[in-house]
Amino acid sequence: MNWLESLFLEQSALQAVCVISVIIAIGLGLGKLRVCGISLGVTFVFFTGILAGHLGLSINPEILKYAEDFGLMLFVYELGLKVGPGFFSSFRTGGIKLNMLGLGLVLAGTAVAIGLSYLMAIPMTDMVGILSGATTNTPSLGAAQQAISQLGLPAEGAALSCAVTYPLGVVGVILAFIVVKQFVARKSDYEPRRQDDSDHTYVAEFQVTNPGIYGMSLQEISALGTTQFVVSRIWHGDEVSIPGPDDVLSEGDRVLVITNEEEVAKLTVLFGRKSDRDWNKPDINWDTLDKNLVSRTIAISKPQLNGRRLGSLKLRKLYAVNISRVSRSGVRLLARPDLILQLGDRLTIVGTPDAINKVGALVGNSVTDLKDPNLAAIFIGMVLSLIVGSIPISIPGISVPIKLGLAGGPIVVGILIGRFGPQFHMVTYTTRSANLMLRGIGLSLFLACLGLDAGGQFINTIMRGEGLTWIGAGFIITLLPSLVMTIVAMRWWNLDFGTAAGMVSGAMANPMSMTYANGITPGDSAPVAYATTYPLSMFARVVIAQLLVICFM
Repeated sequence: MNWLESLFLEQSALQAVCVISVIIAIGLGLGKLRVCGISLGVTFVFFTGILAGHLGLSINPEILKYAEDFGLMLFVYELGLKVGPGFFSSFRTGGIKLNMLGLGLVLAGTAVAIGLSYLMAIPMTDMVGILSGATTNTPSLGAAQQAISQLGLPAEGAALSCAVTYPLGVVGVILAFIVVKQFVARKSDYEPRRQDDSDHTYVAEFQVTNPGIYGMSLQEISALGTTQFVVSRIWHGDEVSIPGPDDVLSEGDRVLVITNEEEVAKLTVLFGRKSDRDWNKPDINWDTLDKNLVSRTIAISKPQLNGRRLGSLKLRKLYAVNISRVSRSGVRLLARPDLILQLGDRLTIVGTPDAINKVGALVGNSVTDLKDPNLAAIFIGMVLSLIVGSIPISIPGISVPIKLGLAGGPIVVGILIGRFGPQFHMVTYTTRSANLMLRGIGLSLFLACLGLDAGGQFINTIMRGEGLTWIGAGFIITLLPSLVMTIVAMRWWNLDFGTAAGMVSGAMANPMSMTYANGITPGDSAPVAYATTYPLSMFARVVIAQLLVICFM
């Protein structure tokens, strides 16, 4: 059995693969266990790595560092690539509010950490690890470790302090929500409140009673103002048709319009009268409106259409169909002629079955083709991430320039490529399952190596008074800002409990608390707010972690 012992104990590349794989497999298995309805998920890989390190397992330090850095890069870049298409649009209206509240929480936690560093005499090299663990934000730990190493200081304290504060960092946010739920929240706080979002479409029916537009074409009406809308159908009496830009409206005509909800009041003035019928219910059968016209959703799967403008396809002129909306990464967009298409976009088309089949052949409409990820975009993006992350950024008053590093560079590049790559005909689309798998592999690698590195001294650290001080400081950093910001968001900014909890979970990079909030609130307000807040907050924490090391050392 010497061969089996050497496989796990004698340091080599093969031994590193075996040890890391076993840690990840056991950690993911344990992560499925639920206690009081809460599971730690992939976070258990971190604790399994700590246990393995405590038991004496170790791998070659160079291989450990490589696997840790590669995992961090892969996770953060794939996250940026996924949220990129809808990232900038999330800053409109409700998204601005959520991101500003999220940044407020980040700054509040940072201020508490700085104050505790002075009050408890904790060196900043240790406090950045405490802050990372208390906010369950391991990418910020990676950035802090890089900054510490850049100054020529030992970075082991940051990893250890992060390890001992991480468990209560997970639990602390959930405890804050429990306190709010029991003592602050009212019954009305559980009712989702609509957040204005100019990207989400709204369907409304209008009757033409405004004499000012009698005899005008849709193209002429559209040119009257800046209101954005798409007319999906027109009823001339009992006859329904697909409109074109030259169609003329008459008194009594009815139009079915796809727009944004905030534009409805303007369109009511424009057309004359809004129907009371709710066209936004999910159970509407659009095919019953007219026996000759059907509504279908088709997917863009031909790479040559990536980066093309919707109007350049001339679908209305060539096939007599109307594109009413475009769905991208779960966000419904208005089908404007200048909309730049991306591979994987879903087009909602109104027309005859034969015409829709022809359009489907034109754009591809092959789910099978979309299942193949474009690996070239991933590795090109990671090279660009290293370049961007290595650029020194000079800040007045600070002698040492900061760098975005392996945590900040990939998310910036990922967001930019995800958003603007298609405009340069770069195929960035991956299926949700492929993106989740790559992110899971990256995060699992990073957490396994991080835990394995810190595990050797973990128990000894907890047993020392220093470790208990770290745990206490981390719990304060987790609980206090989370509790205050949840209440502030609900009472001062009129957010419902689900949205406030999702915002706090995103700013704290805590998917477990978001899962808890989603389980006790109706709808999907918590995960939507989490996804809106997470990228900017994580980027801010990566930069702040480096600034704390540089400014307070």
